[in-house]
Order: sequence, then structure tokens, then C-alpha cells
Amino acid sequence: MRKNPQSIESPEGATKWTFAISRNLLILAVALWLMLTMNIPFWRDVWQGVGGWSNDNSLFLITLPLLVWLWLYLLLSLLAWGRLTKAILGVLLLVSAAASFFMSSYGIVIDYNMLTNVLQTDSAEALDLFSWGMLGWLFALGVVPALVVSRVRLINRPWARELGFKLASMVLALACLGGIAMSNYQSYASLLRNHHELRLLLTPSNVAAAVHGYSKRQFATPAQLQVVGADAHQVKQVGGAAKPKLTILVVGETARAVNFSLNGYARPTNPELAKQAVISFRNASSCGTATAVSVPCMFLDVGHDNYKDSMAKNREGLLDVLQRAGVAVLWRDNNSGCKGACDRVPNDDVSHLQIPDLCEGNECHDEVLLSGLQTYLDTLDHDAVVVLHMKGSHGPAYFKRYPAAFEKFTPVCQDNQLDRCSAASIVNAYDNSLTYTDHVLAQTIELLKGNAKRFDTAMLYMSDHGESLGENGLYLHGLPYAMAPSEQTHVPMIVWLSAGLEKRSGIQASCLAKHQDVAYSHDNLFHSILGLMDVRTSAYQPERDLFRQCLPQNTASVDSEGLVKGVN
Repeated sequence: MRKNPQSIESPEGATKWTFAISRNLLILAVALWLMLTMNIPFWRDVWQGVGGWSNDNSLFLITLPLLVWLWLYLLLSLLAWGRLTKAILGVLLLVSAAASFFMSSYGIVIDYNMLTNVLQTDSAEALDLFSWGMLGWLFALGVVPALVVSRVRLINRPWARELGFKLASMVLALACLGGIAMSNYQSYASLLRNHHELRLLLTPSNVAAAVHGYSKRQFATPAQLQVVGADAHQVKQVGGAAKPKLTILVVGETARAVNFSLNGYARPTNPELAKQAVISFRNASSCGTATAVSVPCMFLDVGHDNYKDSMAKNREGLLDVLQRAGVAVLWRDNNSGCKGACDRVPNDDVSHLQIPDLCEGNECHDEVLLSGLQTYLDTLDHDAVVVLHMKGSHGPAYFKRYPAAFEKFTPVCQDNQLDRCSAASIVNAYDNSLTYTDHVLAQTIELLKGNAKRFDTAMLYMSDHGESLGENGLYLHGLPYAMAPSEQTHVPMIVWLSAGLEKRSGIQASCLAKHQDVAYSHDNLFHSILGLMDVRTSAYQPERDLFRQCLPQNTASVDSEGLVKGVN
């Protein structure tokens, strides 16, 4: 009697409810599960994109699920091989369940920028995302099917035969997929052409693409650091004041301009800044929709249109140029790091100082950024720029971003699964966090006023990106820039100048106020700070310096070599 060459993998401790199945059939079953349960946002957008039942192409509607099923089967077949098949499918089920939860709950999409943002967040922000709802979702859609997969007994064939079956099934699936697409080419082409976001919604192919994009950038051959502003030097006004300049640049987090009362918002979210002589530029936009993009971009000279992710680590930025020109620089961080912007200058992480009343657990409120800052200022005897990187209004746990004394608007959402809160309670918590930011900025101004005898001072505040609070079903931030709503890209930008600096530079707040509605962006930051600190370099673009329009004409200045120049 001829021996059957096939055998069955039998897991140790197998029970009666285990069953035998081929690898291809298992992959096909997992692909079906992913298609049916993990892609609610994808199917919602597809249904809206094709016009639902109003679409008169019944064949197109019928073949849509089949095409997606075949696509997911091909993807899983490429990822799952040999004895690792079950382990890989189990991991994909868990990862897909997590991705589908966040897409369904917050309206986000998955691309490499979102993955970068997730991987670079700090532990406190990451913990804020966990909830019982998330754990239940992961258990039902990820853990349970992964356990089922683990109990499957796989039919083993000789490797050559197994490979032949796998390749043949993939070729057949690819042929069927191509046939379906070509039979309804116009419908599918129109859907994909008009709804580019669909590729970022289909799980787990979006996760696989994000991991590939992130890995390619992380493991790329490190480029040589590109020097910017090698000729940087300071110029001084002839007969100017002897006091050094001190500018505090505050980098906000997740603050959107529309909720600032300084910009016309009905609620008093800026009660303290309203009493200061600040200028709020009401039409400012961000470079990106996530910290990992916006922070490095806003400190570079290239602007939004020319920014590439590789520049964050491989190109010098504003702080490098200032330091080269002789300006003292310090970065103080209460967030998840500077994303490359402060790698070559002095920096101080204050997020874990454990100061009573300011810190609790593994995070601190933003007033910690001012703690001990006076001690540093007392050591300065020349021009300086201090950067304060805030925790700001980072969600979804907005209620954790401010002390209890700042809970002015109630009730507040205290659930990090925002779609379970009322719209009003989400906005209340968010607005409370902005009111606290207002307080921290006002305290920063008071600190600068207290140093008026030694310095001519200024403060510039600008958030890294905005936030969605449920508008159109979207929460948080991080959507691709081309898809992002204005809530995620329209950011606050606030300037305060001391009387001494106004007199010394000739820049009048009243002049700046006339330009409050001009469209500015992160592209202006690099050049405006250089101009404010009297730093000149070939990298400086005067047309992007928002202060230059208010400079007196023909102001005489002298550079570091004693040469007199005219500023026009």
C-alpha cells in the first residue's frame, strides 16, 4: 500500500476542537475575517464613494467584496510562509484589530507618518489611548480569532509541493483579481482616482505599507549632515542698547486657532493673554498634522513644500544657525522630544522632574517648563533663544493636560475613547487645556518682564498642529496634509515684544497688529527668529521674516567684524 506523503501539524496538547486545514485555506479564511470585521471605515467610504444602492452597476457592487478579499489573500500569502504561517497570521490579526479600533473610533488613517507619530510618542501619551473599549475590541476581533488560528492543525506537504500550491493559488488569485478589475475598469478606476484615502483605510495592507515606509526611512544609509547658514553672524544697530536680546520661543502642542478667544472664539480661552499686549496672527498654518513632521519642519529653512522626512536628522536648522552666530540656545522639553530640531544644541528634558503640584505620575503640567528657568537666565550675559516645547492639549485625555483649578468649562469628557463622550464635553475639556496654555504663556511673559533690566525680550508662540474634536467624525490629528481639515492645520501664532525691544529694534506692535490677518505659516518661523535676533546668513529669506515689514527704513547696523551696513 502506498504511503500518503501528507502529514498534519499537531500542536502539543491539541484538543478535540482542533481541525486540519491547508495553509492556503487558512490564509483565505483569515483574509475573509479581516475583510468582514476589520474594515468598517473602509467599507463606509467605499459605499459613499460608489453612491451606494444608487449605483446602477450591480456587477460592480457584487465584485467589490470579492476583489478586496482576493487582494487581502495575496497580501497575507506574501507575508505568511512555512511553519511561521500561524504565528504571522496571529500577529496580523492583533495588529489589524488595533488599527481598526483607532480608525473606527477616531477617524484616523494609517500611513507611515501616523506610524512615526505613534512610535515617537511618550509613554504617558500612549497610555492615554488605552481604554476598556479598546481592550474589548482587541479581544473580540484579534485575540479570539488568533486563538482559533493557533488551534488549527496544518496539513504538511513536502516543501516543493507546498511552494507549488502556494504560488499556483497566488497566480490564480492575481488572475481573478485582474479579471474583476478589467471587467469593471471604469468603475474601479473612478473609485480609486477620486478617493485616494481608500488605500490608507484598508487593513492590514495600510499597516504593511506604513511599516515598509517607516523601515525604509529608518534603515536608509545615513546622509551626511547638511550644513545650513555656514556664514551666519550677528549684526548690531549702531549706537544700540547694550542689553542682550532674549527671545522665548514656545512650541505649542495640538492647539487649534479657532478655539482661541484672541482669534474671535466666543469662549474666554485667553483671559490672561487678553490683558497682555500680544499680537495674535489669526491666519497661520502648520507644516504638518503631527508632531513628528511639524516640529522638525518648522525649525528648518526649506518650508512645507520642500520638506522631506530625512531632513529632520540630516539637515541643520534654526537652532544650529543661531548657535553658530553666537546666540546662546536652550531647548526645554515637556513633550516627546524635539524630533531632531535640538540634537546639536543644549537641551533639557523637564517632563519627569517630579515637582510637587506640577507633576503627577509620569507626566508634568506645562508650568514645569518655567521651573528653574530663571536660574539659567541668571547665567546669561549675551543674546539667547530659549525654546519651550509644551505638552499643550495633546489628546485624547485633554482633561489631564491642566490642573484642577483650570477646569472652567464643565462637564468634561474623562474617557479617552472620545466617541463615547458628548461633543460638548470633549470641547469643554479641550478648551480647559487651552485656558491653561494661556496661563503658561502669560506667566512666560511675566518672567520676561521681570528680566527687563537685563534683557530686551520677546516671546513667540506657535502650535505644531491643530486637532479635530469630532467634526465630520474625525478626532485627534495626523491625517495626511492633503486630506486634513482646517482644524488640524490652522494653528495659533502669538507674539509679544517688550517695550525695550520695540524701542531698540524699531518694530512696533501696532504695526504688527495691522498684519494680523495675513496668511503666515511655519515657513516664516526660521527667518523671523533670525531677523528678530539680528542674525544674517545666506539662508535667511527676508521676504519670509514677518517682523521685517515693520522695521524702520534704512536702519544702520554693524556686523560682527565692525562693518557698518544699512537695513532696508
